Amino acid sequence: MLEDLETELKLRAFSPQTVKAYLFWNHKFLDFNKKNPQEVTEDDVKKYIGEKISEEFAPKSIVLIKAALKFYYDGILKKNIVNLETPKVARKLPTVLTRDEVRRLIDSAENKKHKMMIKLLYSSGLRLNELISLKIGDLEFNENIGWVRSGKGGKDRIFILSSKMIDELKKFTNGRPSDGFLFQGRNGKLSSRAVQKVISNVSKKAGIQKSVHVHTLRHSFATHLLESGEDIRKIQELLGHSNLSTTQIYTHISTAELKKVKNPLDSL
Repeated sequence: MLEDLETELKLRAFSPQTVKAYLFWNHKFLDFNKKNPQEVTEDDVKKYIGEKISEEFAPKSIVLIKAALKFYYDGILKKNIVNLETPKVARKLPTVLTRDEVRRLIDSAENKKHKMMIKLLYSSGLRLNELISLKIGDLEFNENIGWVRSGKGGKDRIFILSSKMIDELKKFTNGRPSDGFLFQGRNGKLSSRAVQKVISNVSKKAGIQKSVHVHTLRHSFATHLLESGEDIRKIQELLGHSNLSTTQIYTHISTAELKKVKNPLDSL
């Protein structure tokens, strides 16, 4: 059962994480209802999602469950039964490091490979999966750019390379095949967990009190570019956002202009 769902997800080039999540929640839904997909009704959907809300599932999880069911029952089976309103997800501002915290993070990485990984994440705005999928042949040192191949949404895009990293990257990749991964793990491709662990351990060593993840460096990259006066549409392209509204969140967390405001108490 649900083979048609899995096939459609793969045909549309959804990410492995999305495929896994959509299949998981559709299986859970059918286990709950004990029905064939063709027999499922709108009331079944409401009852299941209502159950998850009563179990105090996070709004973000409820939205995911609804999206998974809607894709299958409305998108594939054309039943038009997933129409209920779900709790709104609170849009929290992402954590951003200060420039000093980024310097401390880089300086605290004693392992050269780990240091290079952190510098590349911050200087390029790459997502976690984009970093671990990056191959040596994707780097164009003469142009100070690299290429994300089949990134989110299946799109290729350019990212910028820091001139401070070019020589370091050349030495790191010298003599290695162009089709090899830039950062290799034990079995070839580095695992997501390994990268997250590196960032977590180094941030603790640097004494940074904020919760630091790979995406924190991406947020910091975008915010610092915005604070430096870069055009938001250029930042949108570098981040690979399909909608400008996604990038505009960084206008709310950029503190450079707010810091220039004179506090009224200082004028008393």
